[in-house]
Amino acid sequence: MRLKEGTTFEQVLTLYRFDKKLRILLFNEIEKIEVAIRSVLANIGCQELGDKYWITKAEYFANAEKFNQTLAVIEKELASSKEDYIEDFRRNYIESYPPAWMITEVLSFGNLNYIYSNIASNRLMKHIADYFSLKPQVFTSWLTVLANLRNMCCHHARIWNRDFMLNPAEPRKISNAWIETSRIDKKKLFYRLCIIRYFLVSVSPNNNFDFKLADLLSRFPSIDLTAMGFCQDWKNEPLWK
Repeated sequence: MRLKEGTTFEQVLTLYRFDKKLRILLFNEIEKIEVAIRSVLANIGCQELGDKYWITKAEYFANAEKFNQTLAVIEKELASSKEDYIEDFRRNYIESYPPAWMITEVLSFGNLNYIYSNIASNRLMKHIADYFSLKPQVFTSWLTVLANLRNMCCHHARIWNRDFMLNPAEPRKISNAWIETSRIDKKKLFYRLCIIRYFLVSVSPNNNFDFKLADLLSRFPSIDLTAMGFCQDWKNEPLWK
């Protein structure tokens, strides 16, 4: 490994500490988005289809192979779950599977996106994405990006100056506050911070993610924001005001 000339151990340690605190912050914020998406997916699906068991029925999904893969995951998670509400369901109900709002609670963020992307009804996909004022294609892309980032945070991967492999879809028309993306690298972290901020504004308008992020950056003034993809006047973007 080669280090830049003049690099000190303290500088390396500072970067490590910053990355650790950043991962913790993002993991906690993505968790809030994940909870909202679980709720929206289950509830709108039940309302639209009139079937509380829709997630475990092949008729509601476009690709049978993807559905069978998802059902196998559901069965595995239910079999290993020790949650009180799952065990209560097993004791008191004769149905093979719990209703959708229970099932979404035992699935990973990635599994939720897998279910959403396989829904056969374009109307249902649109209604779910509409909750966040997004088109289904963008919604699916952003869920994939956040699931990937969440896993990196969970497994202690470096994220602060990473070039991410996934390229998020760009919304063409968007009713909520967004950013001017012509000068932003979509493979850098800042674009993902904007996606997190966008979702949080939708599900929790009074969230303080902007304050917590700015506070973290202020405590590590030596961090190169350009390496993270920040634009110079990012705080003046409508999304971050």
